[in-house]
Amino acid sequence: MHRSRYALAVMLCAALAGCGLTGGRRKPTAAVSAPARVTAIGVNAYLWRAALDTLSFMPMAQVDSNGGVIVTEWRADPRVPNERVKVSVTILDADLRADAVRVATARQIQQNGQWVDAAVQASTNQKLEEIILQKARDLRRDAGRD
Repeated sequence: MHRSRYALAVMLCAALAGCGLTGGRRKPTAAVSAPARVTAIGVNAYLWRAALDTLSFMPMAQVDSNGGVIVTEWRADPRVPNERVKVSVTILDADLRADAVRVATARQIQQNGQWVDAAVQASTNQKLEEIILQKARDLRRDAGRD
């Protein structure tokens, strides 16, 4: 039993040495990413923060920073209580680019005591995307990165 543990330990040390995990010189690290890509989450940090800020007035149903998905709960404006909206934002890239954010808005109106799907103005999603992009650019600029 003692010999098999010793043999296992020797093989483990040899395997670790082959992987470079037992010390010695360090391998060179990869080049640092461009500022627009620096993120501890799965998507562009500026777009993520801007999307959260833009939708901060709505209750959140799902927030997944690794997948880049934000989904709000339904929200009714107190001035228009028979109408409610829900917004989904998807961050598609680690780069701060115009095509890296997608917004989908759902709208419902109350008819006969039930919520029924209704059309959303064609420009609504585009306007929200533009607001998020501008906030993301402002955040990057304010952070001192061009």
